[in-house]
Amino acid sequence: VHLVESGGGSADPGNSLRLDCVVSGDVYTNDCMGWFRQAPGKEREGVSVLDRDGSVGYDDSVKDRFTISNDYAKATLYLRMGSLKPEDTAMYYCAATDLPCTMDPGAFDDWGQGTQVTVSS
Repeated sequence: VHLVESGGGSADPGNSLRLDCVVSGDVYTNDCMGWFRQAPGKEREGVSVLDRDGSVGYDDSVKDRFTISNDYAKATLYLRMGSLKPEDTAMYYCAATDLPCTMDPGAFDDWGQGTQVTVSS
């Protein structure tokens, strides 16, 4: 599976961004796809996951602000980020796994190259 993220950039606090992850390869074997982020000096953490049945999970820090979705026809995973905060600043990664959904990055086998999100006034 090959994953390519886009849509990162700079935003003022309170504004919105949308991240896209185009998926190619044997996409239909993935039971779970997710978004993760890593800020400088910090460990990679789970942001949101979406399983094959449509169930979603969010980290508490982004709940009610971020929305994960996918479009199978376009083979694209999305992360809509609203009410952005400076603490959302990080490199954001798209990932996929054949395992059941989890927010643990260690369970994911395939990763994109990442897209930077910077939130500052």
